[in-house]
Amino acid sequence: MSRAPGVWLADLTWPEAKARFDGGCLVVVAIGAQSKEHGHHLPLKTDYLLARDLSERVMSELPVVVAPIVTFGYFPAFVSYPGSQHLRSETFIALLKDILTKFAHDGVQHLAVINTGVSTEAPLRIAVRDVFEQTALRVSTVDIRALGRGTERLIEQRMGGHGDEAETSMILAIEPESVRMDLAETDYGGREDAPATLFYQPGVFTSEEGSGVDFSKTGVFGDPTLATEAKGRAILDDMGRELVDGLRLLYPTACR
Repeated sequence: MSRAPGVWLADLTWPEAKARFDGGCLVVVAIGAQSKEHGHHLPLKTDYLLARDLSERVMSELPVVVAPIVTFGYFPAFVSYPGSQHLRSETFIALLKDILTKFAHDGVQHLAVINTGVSTEAPLRIAVRDVFEQTALRVSTVDIRALGRGTERLIEQRMGGHGDEAETSMILAIEPESVRMDLAETDYGGREDAPATLFYQPGVFTSEEGSGVDFSKTGVFGDPTLATEAKGRAILDDMGRELVDGLRLLYPTACR
């Protein structure tokens, strides 16, 4: 079996890490919650599994160094569900800045972040802006909602976004033994009639009935019962291809 061109940072010694940094390698940092609710049918580690899979897909094609996955983050929408971990925005920004700044101090010249969260998008952008101002290292970021659009036609649910058809399909493809499909159920949280608008409004999921449009009995927004492993493989292949192509475009020398 041929070896992947990329490597996990954790598998290197510090002199090996230094040699790669000094050689101008691309370092990839993925964000994926290891303890965040995804309904009755998906494990709390769902985002982590996705972050790990996407990192491995990049690592299998490019000579990158993949940092340990950032497993904590800013996830305020899910705090009412037991087991969901959450950092305040200022704590999460500080965490990211410390991680990214240390890479800059280590001599890393090329740094990219793969973000599998949604609420993490805004604080991540603040963090990389601050890192750029403080170190002149321009960190590239990509968010999960920007990936896999070429396979959106496979999705049959009316709407979704969390623990839904797409996310469940991906975990079926990554780690099927972690999915309890017998517990999957459709849950649109009373939002089927919400008007389509360009305006953003914050939301907080809750399992307490009578809480308005943010109520979700299961913690899901969408229809995971429509999920299949085949859909998940197609979506992940699409995402992986986009990531590899995008990194090659941004970092042609480091990704040779």
